[in-house]
Amino acid sequence: MASKKVLGLTAATAALVLGLTACGDGGGNETGGGDGASGDAFQFGILYPQTGSLAFLGPPQISGAEYAIQEINDAGGILGTEVPAPIEGDEAGDAAQANEAANSLVSDGVHAVIGAAASGMTQATYDTITGSQIVQCSGSNTAPDLTNIDDGGYYFRTAPSDLLSGPVMARQIVEDGHQSVAIVARADDYGGGYAGGLQTELENLGAEVVANETYDPDTTTFSSVVGSVNDSEADAIALISFEEGAQVIAELLETGTEGDQLYITDGLNSPELGTSVNESDPEIVTGITGVAPGADNEAFNDGLAEFAPDLETFQFGPQVFDCVTVIALAAEAAGSVVPADYVAELPNVSAPEGTECTTFAECRDLLADGEEINYQGASGNIDFDDNGDPTSATFQIFHFGEDGYETLGFEEYSVNE
Repeated sequence: MASKKVLGLTAATAALVLGLTACGDGGGNETGGGDGASGDAFQFGILYPQTGSLAFLGPPQISGAEYAIQEINDAGGILGTEVPAPIEGDEAGDAAQANEAANSLVSDGVHAVIGAAASGMTQATYDTITGSQIVQCSGSNTAPDLTNIDDGGYYFRTAPSDLLSGPVMARQIVEDGHQSVAIVARADDYGGGYAGGLQTELENLGAEVVANETYDPDTTTFSSVVGSVNDSEADAIALISFEEGAQVIAELLETGTEGDQLYITDGLNSPELGTSVNESDPEIVTGITGVAPGADNEAFNDGLAEFAPDLETFQFGPQVFDCVTVIALAAEAAGSVVPADYVAELPNVSAPEGTECTTFAECRDLLADGEEINYQGASGNIDFDDNGDPTSATFQIFHFGEDGYETLGFEEYSVNE
């Protein structure tokens, strides 16, 4: 690995020797830092929102992780040993509780942590996890600020940075014929990063950003922001929010905004959005369009639906599936479940120079034959860069039409565009 990761591994290896008493063997079971070869069960931990405003993201994340583990076990497990069920922790949308859950996972001796789901919760927990030389991989973190965190080379994500998401939304807005845009965003890492990428691309495409408003995520009153947006007379409004955005939408629609003027992000990607906005008139959201990291992968979606038949939305499920699978392949490549041993293999097993493969079993067998591999994820190509970010991604264009929630299509976007 280049620069950051190489330096991080050097420091991490030294810290591992000094820190065995404090954090086990860097997530290596109770082997006292043994060789981590076949016979040691790989224990995943998963940090996801079981409660809080983002709890709707929880079911597809835990289902994605468990589905990946089933596929791995059907193929014989990691290094020939069955993978147990993941140990769960609730991030709860609260930094203190999320870090308490992270500390519990570290104490339980996990070999990798999947999550957190929210970028802010990862900001609150990565030092606890990666500082213990445990790999952390999120399938839903999108904040650009996470690219350069001091993670010692142990943090990865399969979800794209908002620096990729923003341009996709900008293109959709302009393709729909809008040239005057107001941006409304949460005043946090998620909102700020997304809004920055969106505004830059809108202006590159010749559109004018006539308002760029932020709000306190904990506020319950949005009249000032809505008033400013209405005063701007924009012909399109981009809303970058989580659950609280339903109230912003309600106020905008009540004051004259039409549904086809509104564009939303993954934080509001729910078939039940209409009910959240107006329980007595859920069709009020008709016309609204959104952009979210997705997966143009019908076979995977069918498999996940069969695995978890009660699952209503798959958002970030493919990306979480990829976190689990790519970590398992890295452990296979290293011949060890110890994070300090396998972390350097994470970018290698998804590198474009390798032989393309799409399942754990197929990729594992290629590794056993001495081949380099390029894991093609359920969510699309990954190709981690030196900071653990994916360099390309697939986005879902979702819409609330006359027949309700629908997918209009998918768009590929790469950092090289």
